Parts: sequence; C-alpha cells; structure tokens
Amino acid sequence: MTVRFVRPVSTAAYAGKWLGEASLLLLLLAGLAHRFGPLATPHFLALVFLAGAMAALSLPLAIIGLARLWQVGARGGTAATKAILLAALPLGLLGYGAFFFETRPRLFDVTTDIVDPPAWKSQPKADQIWLPRPALVTQSDREAQEAAYPGLTGRRYEGALDRVYQAVVTVARANRITLKTPKPTAREKLPAPETPVVEALPASRGSPSARGNAASGLPDVVPIPLPRPAAGASSPLAASGLDTTESGDMLLQGETRTLIFGLPFDVVIRLSEEAETTFVDMRVAIRYGPHDLGEGAEIAQSFLRALDAELLGIAPE
Repeated sequence: MTVRFVRPVSTAAYAGKWLGEASLLLLLLAGLAHRFGPLATPHFLALVFLAGAMAALSLPLAIIGLARLWQVGARGGTAATKAILLAALPLGLLGYGAFFFETRPRLFDVTTDIVDPPAWKSQPKADQIWLPRPALVTQSDREAQEAAYPGLTGRRYEGALDRVYQAVVTVARANRITLKTPKPTAREKLPAPETPVVEALPASRGSPSARGNAASGLPDVVPIPLPRPAAGASSPLAASGLDTTESGDMLLQGETRTLIFGLPFDVVIRLSEEAETTFVDMRVAIRYGPHDLGEGAEIAQSFLRALDAELLGIAPE
C-alpha cells in the first residue's frame, strides 16, 4: 500500500503575502494621486499610515508561515518571503519619517531672519482636517530653529535690486518654486490722460499776431506741460506689479512641492536694497501639519546655494 504524504498549506503565509501586496499597491496609488492628482496631504498621510498598518500586520503572518515551513514542511515559504519583501517599502517609509520626526525640531515654518521674518503677501490657508497645528510661530520655535539650523541665514550681494531679482526668478524656476507674479492692476491699464487743449480766438487775416505766427511757424495752440513721471515708475520692477513694503523691500511669494511625494510648501522671498548691495531673505512653511521633517530648511538652503552660484562674482567674500 502506497502512502502519499500531503503537505499542509500555511494560510497565514498567503494571507501575509496578500496584505503585503495590498499595502504596497495602496502606497503607490496614494503617492501618485497626491503627487500628480487632487489628493490632499492629510488624506495622503492617512493612507500612508493605513498602508503601514497593513504591512506591519503582514509581517507576523509571514513569520508564522516560515515557522510552519520549518516545523511541518507546510507550503507557503515563498509567499512568506514575498510578504516580507513587499512590506519593507511601506514600513521603511514610516520608519524614515519617524526618524526625522524625532531627530528634527518640531517646526512647520523656518526663515533666514528669526528676528524680522519676511511677511506673507497673502497668508497661506489650508484645511488641516485631522492634522493638529499651532496657530502662530512662537519665539521658542525660532530659537529651536537657530539651534538646529545655524547655517540658515540670509545673503548679501553687491548688486542692484533688479539684477538680483532676475537671478532670484531664474533660480526659483530651476528649483521648482512657482512665484506668483501678479498681473497689472486696473489702474495701470487706464489710458493716459488727454492733454488739455486751449482754443485760441480767431485772429483777422491782417492782424499783427496772425502775421507773426505765420512768419514764425509757431502754432496758435500751445499744449500745457504735464508733470514729469515719478522716478522708477517706468522701471521693469515697477511695471511688473510686484508688491513692496513701506520700507521699499520687494516680496516674492510662491509655492513648491517635494520631488517624490509632492508635499506642498509655501515660500516668500524678500529683497532689500541697502546702498549698493541687495539682501535676500527667505521663509518656507509646510502647508499641512505641525512638522516639516526638516524639509523646509533643506528647501531654503538649496535655493540659497543655487542663488550663490547664479550670482557668483558679485557676492561679497
């Protein structure tokens, strides 16, 4: 009589593989929808945590499958191995975020000037949904930033404001920062006022005045002179419609997103002209959540390094 040995099947191993596949697929779809689609950041983070929970649940199931393979030779060793590999990406992403959450200061707004940070032209507003966030940036937050990022400071360049402005626009475009340049206002589109016309009384053909005008070639109607335009009114910066503060500083506000997952950040750049130099300050704030995981400082430092390279030769040593 022939005895056939039937290997048992580890249900836990296959269940772990299914959970691993589902967690990875959920993470990829959420990342694509957030980076290129309409998915809001709070919803994206909720899906990331859900994918991480599914991946964490697949690990013990995979371990059970490997244990059954060792003990009774149950089928499912390959499925258990795949479950561990599939769960590595969601869990690795959560571990990466948790590392920076603990090692970076709890900041959502960083600036190169902690005493007088650049003001927002329009205050960024976003529905935080389930993410708690302080309403204001406190002095202790600025002190924590100074301790964590001592090299995050403004830049002074020996150049005119318009020269530095053009470099800022070029570097912002290269660093995926979209600056919001306003359109000309309605006041700037109004037609120039017509020159008043003074009608002269008709003179007789033989009068001395008529003979004098005809002889000299001068017109009978002389236009009234208009006041000279204000200095700088026709300059490219003034014509661009960009906002300036009462002290004459130029403010450029925009936004950017991280390269992979597309986390949104709001950016404002301040240009201050002092004598023959221009000082550049910057402020970066994550749009959602109370913690930027250090990305805000990295965005600011990357932009300023690129601006130094763009303006190489006029930056003071």
